Formats: sequence, C-alpha cells, structure tokens
Amino acid sequence: MAQNHAPSTTLPLIFMIYGLACLLLGAVWLVAEPELVTSYHYRPHTVAAAHLLILGFILSVVMGSVYQLVPVALETKLFSEKLVCCHAAFHLVGVTLMVPMFAVWDMKQVGHAGSFIYIGMLLFVYNLARTLGRVPKPNVIAAFIVAALLWLFLTMTAGLMLAANKFWPFLPPNPIGLMHAHAHLGVVGIFVMLIVGVSLKLIPMFALSELQSEARAWWILILINGGLAWLVSAIVAQLPVAAAVCGGLIGLGLVIYGVEVVAILRARKRRILDWGLVMFLTAVTLLAPTALCGGLILAWSEEPTAWTMQLESVYALLGLFGVVIFAILGMLYKILPFLVWFRSYSPHIGRAQIPALADLYSARLQAVGFWLYLMALVVVCVGTLESNALISRLGAILWLGSVGVFAVNAGLILRHWWFPQMSPFPSAKPEVNAI
Repeated sequence: MAQNHAPSTTLPLIFMIYGLACLLLGAVWLVAEPELVTSYHYRPHTVAAAHLLILGFILSVVMGSVYQLVPVALETKLFSEKLVCCHAAFHLVGVTLMVPMFAVWDMKQVGHAGSFIYIGMLLFVYNLARTLGRVPKPNVIAAFIVAALLWLFLTMTAGLMLAANKFWPFLPPNPIGLMHAHAHLGVVGIFVMLIVGVSLKLIPMFALSELQSEARAWWILILINGGLAWLVSAIVAQLPVAAAVCGGLIGLGLVIYGVEVVAILRARKRRILDWGLVMFLTAVTLLAPTALCGGLILAWSEEPTAWTMQLESVYALLGLFGVVIFAILGMLYKILPFLVWFRSYSPHIGRAQIPALADLYSARLQAVGFWLYLMALVVVCVGTLESNALISRLGAILWLGSVGVFAVNAGLILRHWWFPQMSPFPSAKPEVNAI
C-alpha cells in the first residue's frame, strides 16, 4: 500500500475501536436477553440491538476502513481529514444516543439522534465523492463504491422518514414491509455492495493474485444494483412474485461473484491462506444459505405462520451474523494489524529490528475464534427457529466467546500502537587480526 496515498491511521482506528465496543456490548446483550432472536423481530429491544450492531459496529468499522482503504485502492488522496473528525463526532454521538432511545421506543429522540448520524453520513458521502473525483482512471471498484454511497444516502433518508412517519403518517400503511425494505436497502445496498466490490481489490492483493475478468465484475454490479432497486419496490408493494424475481437477479450476481472469487484464488501465488482470509471467504460462502432462506420465506409468504416468522429472524441472522459481521471480522484481521504496524513501525524500516505483521497477533486465537463463531451461528439459528431461549443463550455464549477472542487479539495488536516493540540491530563484532 502506498504511503503517500494513505491518510492518518488515528481516525480510522477511532471508528474501529468504537465499533468493536458496540460488538462486545451486543454480544453481552444477546446472552442476557436471548428473546432478542427468539421473539418476533419487530419489538423495541430487538430493533435497538439491531441498530447497535448495524450502525454501531458494522457501519462504524466500514466507514473507518473505507477512509483508510479507498484512497490506497484507488491510488488517490482522501479529500479532507478534517471532515473525518467532524463525521466521527456526529456519528459516535448519534449512535450512542439512538440505541437506548430505540430500547424505550422514544421515536422523537430516535429522530433527533438519527439527525446526528445523518449529518455525519452526508459528510462521509461528500468526502468520498470528492475523493472519487480525483481518481485518474475510474474503474469498476470505484463504481461499486459510488453505488454503496448512493444506497447509504437512500437508507439513511428512509430511516429518518420512518421515524417521522410515526408522528406525521405519510407513508403507505405497511410498517413491516417498510421495515423490511429499509433493512434490505442497508444490508444489501451498503454492506454487501462494499464487501463484494472492495473484496475484488483486496482478495487479489492479499492472496497475491489479480482480478480475472473485469466484465464479470461489471455484471455483478449491474445485477445486484438492478435487483435491489426492484426488490425494495416489490417488498413495499407486497408483490412476492416480483420480489422473488428481483431476489433471483441479486442471487445471480452473487453467483457470478463466487465464480470470480474462485478464479482469483486459483490464480493466486500465495498458496496458504491466513485465518483472516479464511473467515472472509467462509462468510462469502454463507451467502448461499442466506439466499436459500430468503427464497423459502418468499415461497411461504402467502400463508405466514409462527415458524415462517421465525424463519425471517434466521434469514436476518444469517445475513448479519453469518455474512456481514463475519466478513468484517475477517477483513479486520488484515486491516487492523496493517494500520498499527504502518503507524508504529514503517518509519523505522531499516533502522531497527521490527516485528512482521503476523507477529502482532495470535494465529492460534484466530483459529479458536473462527470455530467458536461457526458453532455459535449454527446454535443461535437453531434456537431462533425453534423459539428456544435456552438454545439461543447457549449460542450467544459461544458467540460472546468468539467476539471475546477477537477482542483479545485486537488488544494484542493495539498494544503495538502504544508500546512499539523494537530492538537495535546487533552491532558487528570487531575482527581480531591473527598475530
């Protein structure tokens, strides 16, 4: 990564550390209240916990990562680091205020807190738009980022409209459909879009490979965006057949993405993949059961039952926990060590003995966290489908253990931020002339 394109590492780390704190809080909350997933999802505490994870963890980490990676990936400088400071203040204050207001269902204060997040989002979009304007040669990766920024703007605007609709009804009288449309806008439009787009740059970078087909990348972009635009409309209009067709377009785009990822990995020069990439690729693989679950929901949409309503919660869990959060944790194992190493050790290259990136964390802990996460996902999904609080709590405990392991590894990495571990090169011994 080119040093002259990379912005300061401090501000991205602020977003990431705040996000990790929200993730830990969410894991503890799920252990304490497994009804978050065993009860129907349209309830105050479930909505609050969802926003804690989506806005507090996912969006915070994504924004911090984008600020650091986009200038490097697109070989240009970030437009303004001062705007990042302002954005961080608005975002952190807004999320911190919004989550408890959702928990007590004070929608007036939710709207106020959302305004802070919305202003921060506008600063983020403006900063990235001006940065993208500096790209010498726009490419498909830049197009993915532009699409994600557009969906971010629409998702945040829709969220404020939903809050305002509680006091001044002006939207169609379909609260569940509007909530589902809002959720798909955010998860697919922002997070899946960024995961897919940016990974087409990062997987080749970390696996020592290259993008194999730019044409495939453009088709992925077209199918996911086109399918999502029509899917949201179909959900709001309560047209299950149209929603199934649109979901199929998104699924086709993801299949083509899978084909491209396989092609990239087959052409790689680094034969052994580290745990960060394994986690990310496993999360990408979980897109398949997530799409299957969504198809089952559409198939039974005409006759909703208690079981199909719980299946909706499993669908959300697979999308959020199985794909988005898991993928982000995998990429954080690549991004976080680099940020800390770059800040603490890059100025000392050639001047002292410094640790390698892999020395900043424990690969053994990565493996433990990986398997705990997969076990937790399976157990929580079973408990959710069966509306069984005991099974769900067991899965939540496993998930808390996995998140805790990640937090320990993150602490090991951040230790090098505050306490760099360097040693001078051994001095050459003077030669003794034989007499």
